[in-house]
Amino acid sequence: MTAGEALRHRLPAVVLVVALATGACTDPPPTERALRGLPEFCQEVLPRVDAHLADLEQPSGERYGGTAVVGWVGELVDGMNALVSADHGAAQHQAFVNLMTLIQFDESLEPRAYLAREWELSDDQTRLTFHLRDDVRWHDGEPTTAHDVAFTYLRATDPETGFPNAAFWERYVPGEAGVEVLDDYTVRFHLEPHAEPLDPWRALPIMPRHLLGDVPPSELGDHPFGTRCPVGNGPFVFREHRPDASWSFVRNPAFPEALGGPPYLDRYVYRIVPEEATLLTELLTERVDVVPTPSPDQAERIAEADHLDLLALPFRSYLFVGWNQRRPQLADARVRRALTLATNRRQILDAVLQGYGRVANAGVPPFHWAYHPGIEDALPHDPERARALLDEAGWVAPNGDGVRQRADGTPLEITLTYNTGSRPRQDVAEIMQAQLREVGVGVRVEALEWATLVQRVTDPEQRDFDGVVMSWVTEFRVDDRDLFHSTSADRPYGWAGTRSAELDALLDTLPLMVDRDEALPHWHRYQELLVQEQPFTFLFFPQRLVGVNHRIHGVRMDARGEWVSVADWWIPAELRRGR
Repeated sequence: MTAGEALRHRLPAVVLVVALATGACTDPPPTERALRGLPEFCQEVLPRVDAHLADLEQPSGERYGGTAVVGWVGELVDGMNALVSADHGAAQHQAFVNLMTLIQFDESLEPRAYLAREWELSDDQTRLTFHLRDDVRWHDGEPTTAHDVAFTYLRATDPETGFPNAAFWERYVPGEAGVEVLDDYTVRFHLEPHAEPLDPWRALPIMPRHLLGDVPPSELGDHPFGTRCPVGNGPFVFREHRPDASWSFVRNPAFPEALGGPPYLDRYVYRIVPEEATLLTELLTERVDVVPTPSPDQAERIAEADHLDLLALPFRSYLFVGWNQRRPQLADARVRRALTLATNRRQILDAVLQGYGRVANAGVPPFHWAYHPGIEDALPHDPERARALLDEAGWVAPNGDGVRQRADGTPLEITLTYNTGSRPRQDVAEIMQAQLREVGVGVRVEALEWATLVQRVTDPEQRDFDGVVMSWVTEFRVDDRDLFHSTSADRPYGWAGTRSAELDALLDTLPLMVDRDEALPHWHRYQELLVQEQPFTFLFFPQRLVGVNHRIHGVRMDARGEWVSVADWWIPAELRRGR
């Protein structure tokens, strides 16, 4: 039975809350919760949400009902405040659980309608107009309109807000001149022609102007809306947040039928379980139903459990070693290519991630339309070729053995730095230490506390490192200017200090190329240049592992995220909690 076929009936609000508690007597009625020392803002908005829910018809049908619990090691940092949050888990909950974006990506990563029912881009690529649905309401009953969209854009582009992805709007006209509300459900943006202009709108959920419009931009990050009483418009309604313990959401019965209708679950719970070993136990003993990103060494136990499935998803992150080209021993691209050739990346992938991943050669993910398969064998594990390149670059092994030296006696020695607490990065550094020794490169490994490491590699006044083991998450609209453009060499993400006129020209041009067929050869050339320059030794794209209990049906996960199908999750009646 689909959501659109379901029969409906009306439930009193108190009955609804008791039913959703599934035996959890600590979940108080909403009216009591609103009075328990919450900020004044929350005391005003939460009763309005509860009153709106009480007036809605609940769906009925064999798939409707039950509670699903997801367990993860971390909090949803900044909660449902999409204007300030940079946390992956929080962003997923904003986009797929509690809030709505104008568009979504489908399984082929092509844009599809969501809050916006349609859109058009002018022939000269300078005007982007969205026509919104007129049947979406905030969870307090207020309609979601074009005024909310304009408000969200103005706050996201205001430097006082501190929106973490300011690069989204580089080609948009800033401020009031950049946005027009044509009517309550039509909004237009003004921009410069550029590639993928829709991309920001699948990543930025729309925020409620009627609740946050009077909040100064500089105060949005500390506002109780984010973590105490968010009011969304998505498929699930916020119910409760227990800091460092859990988040609870209930079904939005008014979610539009054209978008799939109300979720099947009565209740969705996100539990925070900081210890990975404890989290695995919770999954194995069925206290949680879904665990994103278990460690690779836990994968076998999950795969062997009769009641669990192990999913392996492609993702947009990659692990790399960034080489500081400001160091004399790393200034020559031949040396950097030799370091990659001497590194057995497949062996490291198998050792560190149990093979759950794919060797990387550039930062464009393998599922991306611009990925260049032709570079996959460009730098295979080849110690002999590495030795020849080092000889050519003037680093010669004394008597054919030991640490290589220049003619002036300078040894080819480098330090590989990683952050404490990361066993995978420590393993990478130690394995590379042994592999590079075989071609005459002396390597020392160094562990630094995370904040110290970030300061050392990002502060242009310091940059006191040789190689650093790091990871990077790219957007679907790949833009590496912060990493490899010459103008970024002295900025926080210019770790490698890359300066290449040809790279600069491509990095300046690619974001402006609208036609993918026309752009593809240039994207391929860009990736070939990265192979040649080797600012990073690109190690691998890890797969995101997910453990899922068989009782949860309708689970689909892919590169878009772990929560992309949460509104479709359902539990057979005989397997629901509390029975």
